[in-house]
Amino acid sequence: MSQTTKNSEKKVWVLVSSLKENVKQEELDQIAPKVSLLVDQWHYEGKFVWSGPLDNNKTGMAVFEATLDEAKKMSEENNAIASKVLDSYLYEWESLPFLSILD
Repeated sequence: MSQTTKNSEKKVWVLVSSLKENVKQEELDQIAPKVSLLVDQWHYEGKFVWSGPLDNNKTGMAVFEATLDEAKKMSEENNAIASKVLDSYLYEWESLPFLSILD
């Protein structure tokens, strides 16, 4: 399989974000509209499966379908907006075995 074909294959991705230590509410309030707009844009394009906070409200998860390049772009856009407030990590769905029970 060529690299181009592999990069254009859609997969399910998980973007996990958690609040950095000592984040002030004002900092979170500043990025929230931008992150929400980013999520809305990707949802409008039909890429999002689910997004929302986890039970502690300090961690959030977005599950979406995209190519490798699109997933990287989403992660980069998210980091450009929120990297001072959130630590974010991009994972391929299949690399998170505990999520396979949700299939």
